[in-house]
Amino acid sequence: MQLFVNDLTVMDFSYLCPKRGMVGESWIVDVVLSGDLNDESMIQDFGKVKKNLKRLIDDYVDHKLLVPADYNDVAIIRNDDEQVDARFTCEDGRVLQLYCPAEAYAFIYGESVTMESVGLYLREVLATHLPENVDNLELILRTEVITTPFYHYTHGLKKHDGNCQRIAHGHRSKIDVFVDGQNSLESQEYWASRWEDIYIASEEDRLAFDKRQASGDVPGDQSYSCFAYESSQGYFEILLPDADCEVVTTDSTVECLAQFIYDQEKQRKQGAAVKILAYEGVGKGALVCD
Repeated sequence: MQLFVNDLTVMDFSYLCPKRGMVGESWIVDVVLSGDLNDESMIQDFGKVKKNLKRLIDDYVDHKLLVPADYNDVAIIRNDDEQVDARFTCEDGRVLQLYCPAEAYAFIYGESVTMESVGLYLREVLATHLPENVDNLELILRTEVITTPFYHYTHGLKKHDGNCQRIAHGHRSKIDVFVDGQNSLESQEYWASRWEDIYIASEEDRLAFDKRQASGDVPGDQSYSCFAYESSQGYFEILLPDADCEVVTTDSTVECLAQFIYDQEKQRKQGAAVKILAYEGVGKGALVCD
């Protein structure tokens, strides 16, 4: 007998990719449990499945930075103060470095982060929390079907009292732009290109390069920026190439990003009425219009 739950949760996270760098992602999770019926004539109560499995997935992957632990050019240093210094060099020589509390990372077995490797990681975690009558768990990870342009972005929200404060978590997000009441494919393609695998930082979090706590040097053939802040979960720091950043003068909440896109579009489309629907992952976001 099998029990299935579609759309159990959405994992919003970022991961380090040898080719693309830091990638913001949103994956939908479906689960299938196989086993015998219990004393209640159920495999497991739907309420318990949704609550318990979602909590574990949130704890181990959601709003974290996923690092491929077996990649040949990653260095992970665990410090006595429970900070983790993670240095990742992409195939093209770009360096991405973070200095964050251990809870901000998930270290995935394998040379790359894929749905298969993340699924294996989660199945090992969840298998130890299943009732005795359940003998198999299947996880189906998938992306939202988006037929219009979209982007992948990474950010951190230092003022958030939950896990959004982690400096490198992200989203795969669509963007709807209307100009004079008409859907503007040109504008959507513009933002999908501008924010392709982007890190969105706040100017007030900029840290002088020589003040960083992370170790190591960076290549001298390109410019780098460092951002850092202290929040309730600890000290967070990130260093990455300028070319991979969009620096804004506000926080990087979806509300602020929607306003940023709106202001930019008003400059690009002089005199036109503009409406922005900026998404943060799947099915949620912020709207700004004239």
